[in-house]
Amino acid sequence: MAINDKVTIIPLGGLGEIGKNMTVIKVNQDLLIIDCGLMFPEDEMLGIDAVIPDISYLTENKNAIKGIILTHGHEDHIGALPYILKDLSVPVYGTRLTLALAQNKLKEQAIQTNATFHALKPREIEKIGPFRVELLRLCHSIPDSAAVVIHTSAGTVLYTGDFKFDQTPVDGQLSDYYRLSQLGEKGVLALLSDSTNAERTGFTPSERALYEKIEEIFRLSKSRIIITTFPSSLYRIQQTFWVAAKYNRKIAIISKSMRNVLDVAYQHGYLDVPPGLLVDPEQWQQIPNNEVVLMTTGHQGEPLSALTRGSWGDGRQITYQRGDTVIISSNPGAGNQKTIARTVDALVRMGADVYHESANVHVSGHASQEELKMMLNLIKPKYFMPIQGEYRMLVLHAKLAKELGLADENIFILENGQVLEVSSQKGAITSKVTAGRILVDGLGVGDVGNIVLRDRRQLSQDGILIVVLTISKETGQVVAGPDMVSRGFVYVREAEELMEEAKIKVKQALEKSDERKATEWAAIKTNVRDVLSKFLYEKTRRRPMILPIIMEV
Repeated sequence: MAINDKVTIIPLGGLGEIGKNMTVIKVNQDLLIIDCGLMFPEDEMLGIDAVIPDISYLTENKNAIKGIILTHGHEDHIGALPYILKDLSVPVYGTRLTLALAQNKLKEQAIQTNATFHALKPREIEKIGPFRVELLRLCHSIPDSAAVVIHTSAGTVLYTGDFKFDQTPVDGQLSDYYRLSQLGEKGVLALLSDSTNAERTGFTPSERALYEKIEEIFRLSKSRIIITTFPSSLYRIQQTFWVAAKYNRKIAIISKSMRNVLDVAYQHGYLDVPPGLLVDPEQWQQIPNNEVVLMTTGHQGEPLSALTRGSWGDGRQITYQRGDTVIISSNPGAGNQKTIARTVDALVRMGADVYHESANVHVSGHASQEELKMMLNLIKPKYFMPIQGEYRMLVLHAKLAKELGLADENIFILENGQVLEVSSQKGAITSKVTAGRILVDGLGVGDVGNIVLRDRRQLSQDGILIVVLTISKETGQVVAGPDMVSRGFVYVREAEELMEEAKIKVKQALEKSDERKATEWAAIKTNVRDVLSKFLYEKTRRRPMILPIIMEV
C-alpha cells in the first residue's frame, strides 16, 4: 500500500431517504458503481411513477466507469438499471438471481443495451479494472443477497447492502460470518452499512418466524385467503406455498409483476413449487372458496393495485366478500399509513378478516441495533459511513459506532453528492458532485420537474379556470367571449353569478389593456390573469390555475 493511495466514496442516492440506492467508489480516475435503485414516489409527487438518482456525474465520467455491482434484486437496488443502461453501456455484476431479475426488468421495459452481465459466486474475487471485487453472502428477505467487498491499493471497502443476521434462514444459507471476521482481522479501511432499522432495538426476527403465523391463519380460515406482499419477497412467498400445499389449497398469482418475478426465481431454482399448486389466474373462480389462495400486490395501498381496487368494489379480478381472509404482509412505507388504513377499513366493512402490521404477518429484512453492532464488531473498520436510511437513522447508526469505540473523527454522515476521501492516514469530506432525483412519469424521464409538480399540486388543490376570448385582428376588439370553462374549481351551472362577475372583471381588464395600447398577447393574458386571480381569491379564498386563451380572427 502506497502512502498516497486513497479511496473516494461518492453516494448518489440512498442517504437521507429510503430507496434510490447508488454509491460510486473511485480509485485514481476509475469508477465502480454499487447498486442502481429507484424510490417510489411520495404523496406530493402527483402522477409520478418512480424516482431515480441523477446520474449527471456518471455521464460526465462515463469513460472511467469500469462496472456496476448489484447487491440484490429489490427495486430500491436494481429498479433504476433500465434507465441507467440507456446512457451507460457498462458491465453489470452480481449473483445469479440478482442478475436474472435485473435482466427481467430490462425485458419488461423493452430496453435494448449492449451491457454485458457477469454472474459472480460468493467469495469469488473478480478483477474489474483496478478493483478486486468479492461478493459475500448475507441474509435478507430475498435469496442471493450479498455484501460487496472492494479490495484496492489503499485498503478494503465493505458495502453491506441490505442485510440481517438470520440464524434460521428459509433456504438454509447463513450469512458468511467466517469471511466477515476474516476481513475484520486483516483490516478494513471503510465500512458502509445499512441503517434502515437503526431505530429498532434488539435483533430482527428470522423470516422463518412467519411460518407458524401463516399456518395458523390458514387453519382458521373457512373461505378464500388473499395475500398481498412485495413481488420479490421470495422467502415469504415460498413459505406461503408450503403452507398452502399442506392445507390442500390452490394458489392463483393475480399480479403480473409478481408472476414475472416468480417465473424468474423458479427457472433459476430459487423457488420450490409443489406439483399442482399453482392455477391459471383466469380460472380460480371455478375452485371452491375454501380451497383457493389469491396472491397479489398492493401492500402499500397503491390506488390502482388489485388489493385497493377490490376494497372499493372496483376489482377487475378480485371482488371481496364476507368471510374472506386478507393478509397484508408488509410494513406501510413512509406516507402510506393512511392509505393502508383506509383500505383495511373498507375490507373490514365488507366483512373480511384482515391481518396486517399489528397481527405480526410481516418480518423486516433489515438488521436491528444489536446486529448493526455485530457487523461493526466483526469488521472493526478504520472509517465508518452509515448508508441507506433517512437522516435520523444515519445519525443513530453513527452513535452506535461511537458507543463501540470508533473515533468520532472516523465516522462520516454524508448527504447525497458529498465526496468522502479515505486513506490509511486520514478521512475527510472534500467536495460535492451533482446529485438529486430524476422523476419518471410514463415514458418521460426527467421531463417532469418542480414547476410541473407545482402546477399539478395547484390543479389538485384549487382546479383550473380557462378563459376563452376571440379578438379581431383588424380592430383589436373582442368579437366573442369571454367564455369560461371550470374544472375542479366550481361547477359553472351552480355558480352563474360568480362567473358573470368574473366575465365583467375580464372585460374591464381588456378595456384597461386597450387604454394602455397593449397589443402583445402575453401582456393581455397577464393582465387578465392578475385581475381574475385577485377577484376569485377575494370571493372564494381559492387560487385556481387561470389559463387565458386568445384566438385571433
